Amino acid sequence: MDKLEAMRVYRHVVETQSFARASELLGLPRSTVSRMIKDLENSLAVQLLQRTTRKLSVTADGQNYYAECKKILSDIAALESSFPGKAGQPRGRFKIGMPQSLARHCILPEIQRFMVRYPELDLVLCSSDRVTDLVQEGFDCVIRTGTVEDSTTLVARQIALFRWSVLASAQYVSQYGTPQTIEDLQHHHAVGYLSHATGRTTEWHFDQQGRDVSVRMKETLVVDDTDAYIQAGLQGIGLIRVASYLVNAYLSTGTLIACLDEYAVDMPLFLVYPQSRHVSPSVRAFHDWSKAVLGTISHSHTR
Repeated sequence: MDKLEAMRVYRHVVETQSFARASELLGLPRSTVSRMIKDLENSLAVQLLQRTTRKLSVTADGQNYYAECKKILSDIAALESSFPGKAGQPRGRFKIGMPQSLARHCILPEIQRFMVRYPELDLVLCSSDRVTDLVQEGFDCVIRTGTVEDSTTLVARQIALFRWSVLASAQYVSQYGTPQTIEDLQHHHAVGYLSHATGRTTEWHFDQQGRDVSVRMKETLVVDDTDAYIQAGLQGIGLIRVASYLVNAYLSTGTLIACLDEYAVDMPLFLVYPQSRHVSPSVRAFHDWSKAVLGTISHSHTR
């Protein structure tokens, strides 16, 4: 048995959760894929997959083996990429994750250029606001906002810097005025954003001479969707506080007006990927591309 080929097949089966889909992607008969997985389990003397007529699931041993397989295969791909020629080109299945709002407003409008540049990549883009386990869920990399905790298994590289902006519509300003200080906010009202992680609306944070100041606003309406949140702000229902990349177009036209900019908090974006001796060519390519795209968008809106 070719162990590396068996690892590659096993990785595809786990990531697609299907023998049939894996066989299609690999261009192998389904019977060959099934036999290779069975031979792999026999050689390891463990059960990697649980098979029923309805579902294919990965055992605990299978999850651990998958994580190691992916690391080994990524190291091989990255090593080959250090040499010139076709071997160094990004190829194969590439799974990335990011917040929904970032995907919708920044990445998806430009992603076709990335796909054209790297036609041998099979791209899987998952947009979700929940925190993912990169290794267990098979991600090659994810984009995360804010502070990323130190880790011995993950690498975090900053790719952009945006600003958390307090915004008001022209209608709101004409009716209630513009807050000039953090203390002025007690005389204003806001649209609340409900966090599904905490079950509460989010507090507003400001930088007051290097000190973090949190404010809980009086909320006239609460929503749990970013687009709805921005729309409520545009309608003048209340002040909103969002990442600048979501509202650059409204800021440039004056439809929304930035308030309290001197107290604004900057928000870094990081590309996070599993620690490895060699960075895979796919991750390296996406890092460079996303940094260029997001850097262009954020350049004029950070301190």
